[in-house]
Amino acid sequence: MFGIPLPYLALAICIALFGSYRGGYHFGWEDRDNDMKLAIAQKNDEARELEKNMTSKLSDQETLLRKAQDEVVKKQSAMHELARTGRLRLPTASCPQASQSAPVAAGNIQPEQPDQSESERALISALIDLAADGDKAIIKLNACAAAYNEVRSLINGNE
Repeated sequence: MFGIPLPYLALAICIALFGSYRGGYHFGWEDRDNDMKLAIAQKNDEARELEKNMTSKLSDQETLLRKAQDEVVKKQSAMHELARTGRLRLPTASCPQASQSAPVAAGNIQPEQPDQSESERALISALIDLAADGDKAIIKLNACAAAYNEVRSLINGNE
């Protein structure tokens, strides 16, 4: 019938089928790998774009934070200048008014001591510094919360 014995023919057909299966399997994996490389490259580009957006938003928030802190420093120095010149004073406790017919109390009335005004200035200066530190902390916290919300909205895709 054929010049090739049947077992060799069957073996040749098996080898050809296995070879074609193996080649298709190999090329299929290469196609899949190429598709995955393209998908990864696309996701990397999207991540870089998102990172660039987040960096610009954070730098904008940092600029706003610096401006706000500069305003607090200006306000603090202006308040210190008012305290140094004596135009900024603490309110004094008022005493109840005595009636016109009340007798005058006899006693040793001493003039106001000069170190009281110096201690008052030191207290005013300390209060100004304390208020400025509080303002800076509040501004920093608000800037941090705003930056967090912007980055979260960028990541979640709400924008």
